[in-house]
Order: sequence, then C-alpha cells, then structure tokens
Amino acid sequence: MERKSSQGLSDSFEVFFDGGCPLCEKEINFIRWLDRKNCLIFTDIDADDFNPEEETGRDFQTLMGSIHGRLSNGTIIEGVEVFRQLYGRTSFRWFIPLTRLPGIVQLLDLMYDFFARYRLRLTGRCTPELCSPQKQ
Repeated sequence: MERKSSQGLSDSFEVFFDGGCPLCEKEINFIRWLDRKNCLIFTDIDADDFNPEEETGRDFQTLMGSIHGRLSNGTIIEGVEVFRQLYGRTSFRWFIPLTRLPGIVQLLDLMYDFFARYRLRLTGRCTPELCSPQKQ
C-alpha cells in the first residue's frame, strides 16, 4: 500500500483509489504530479495489504463502487466531491467553484456515477463478484 504522508498539515486529504484500474491510475498519477504542497495521501485499495474495514470502516465492495476520500478531520466522503477535494489542493483550485454551479453539479454527478458503475466493464476487469447483476 503506497502512502505519502503530509505530517502536520491540516490541509491534508487521503484518497482511496483502485490501483488496478488503468484509467484511475492515470488520473491519480496526474494528481500526484500536481500535488506541489505534498498534502495528498494516496491509498491503493487494490493493494494486497489494504484492509478496507480497518482503514475506512467500509467494505471492499463499497470502496470499489465509488471513489472515497478522507478529510483531515476523519470524515469519509465519496464521488465527485473527492475530486473537488483533490484538485482543490492543486493549481486547479480555481476551477472548483465552476463545478458547483447549478446544472454542472448534476451533470458531473451523472457522468461520474455512469463511469463508476461501468468502469470495471470499460477497463475489462469484471469478475462475478464485482460485476454481478445485483451490483448493477
């Protein structure tokens, strides 16, 4: 499990990402590159030594269903808000208010929900446990 700690920074944010997802990995690598303040912590939920319940209080299936993050106060968030938190700590922070505009919020949520629901199929990583009809 890869972690980058930002000791003492109240602006830290931890993202729980699927390191086995090629598209997710590209996005995370881009955000790592943007993290000039070293305030982001990257935790790969696909790592063998990651214990989802111990780390987040949520099961693996839940974490695989949507991107999750943890604020410095311990609050767990998910979905598009995780990306706002990530990019808000980079040089792209100027863009975040635009993502909160009426209409844009709903569009981003719909787009992300579609991606999250079908990303395993889109990346060729479906297994019976992860892509069963009840999960869809």
